Amino acid sequence: MNYLAPHWYAAYTSANHEKRVAEQLAQRSVEHFLPLYETVRRWKDRRVRLQFPLFRGYVFVRLALRDRLQVLQVPGVSRLIGFKSAPTPLKEQEIEALKKGLLYGLHAEPHPFLTAGRRVRIKAGPFEGMEGILIRRKGKLRLVLSIDVILRAIAVDVDVVDVEPAVQSGPL
Repeated sequence: MNYLAPHWYAAYTSANHEKRVAEQLAQRSVEHFLPLYETVRRWKDRRVRLQFPLFRGYVFVRLALRDRLQVLQVPGVSRLIGFKSAPTPLKEQEIEALKKGLLYGLHAEPHPFLTAGRRVRIKAGPFEGMEGILIRRKGKLRLVLSIDVILRAIAVDVDVVDVEPAVQSGPL
């Protein structure tokens, strides 16, 4: 593993500490990404728009592995996610597509992680090139995009003309 090249990693956080961890990372000048989604909650006397993390319990960080202590010393960070005690880098194109899609204002929300279903590839738009599982919900088509390393997924609305059958090459 190359300890000098920067990659995206998933930092596992304490429950409900994602925003505080992101603030701490910004103060320490660590490149990070905390994707959020907006939802409306109804209380007794009013409706409130709130923002929650798309991937509960995770903040994405981009760093060289040799600099991992900058992240691990942040209060609220438990560990970098990986296998056999070594952090596993995320796919650069997944994070960049996610950032791009949210920047364009696409509506995304958390979805249960899926392993079976009709796999398609997005051929246009901010998520172009990404593969996911196509589902139908309330008469609309939605695409479930998964990040396998953390076993989490999100759902985004798609138009049927923007997807094509995926080449069966395995998981994302």
